[in-house]
Amino acid sequence: MTLKWEHVDLARHKLRLPDSKTGAKVVHFGKTAADVLKGIARLDDNPHVITGRKPGSRLTDLQHPWRHIRNKANLPDVRIHDLRHSYASGALALGEGLPMIGKLLGHTQVQTTARYAHLANDPVKLAAGRVSDTIGAAIMGKATKPNL
Repeated sequence: MTLKWEHVDLARHKLRLPDSKTGAKVVHFGKTAADVLKGIARLDDNPHVITGRKPGSRLTDLQHPWRHIRNKANLPDVRIHDLRHSYASGALALGEGLPMIGKLLGHTQVQTTARYAHLANDPVKLAAGRVSDTIGAAIMGKATKPNL
């Protein structure tokens, strides 16, 4: 909510945050996020990306807009933090490991990212099934492919 346009580098798809919970950092983003940022009107009298109602101010409470967004998306129980969890889940589903996910989420401690380790259970379960099916097929003399 405190993001200012001076910290947004659309050409390089990154945010240069001077201050965060873990200090100054760079946050990378993709084309889709860049397109969203390009669609936000810049106000001459306001340095903030997410502006408030008063001139030069920023939005200070996301609850009202978040309720509106949830209602439009028909997702009444989704919390803002759930977006972060979904981002981590999506990265894991695409094959990113926990160290990379930690970097993407801005974690400085491995233990923080370890909270997302439970997301890795489904791919592990599928891999275990493929391996055991392959071994079982070899032992039973079946030349069939394992269930995928």
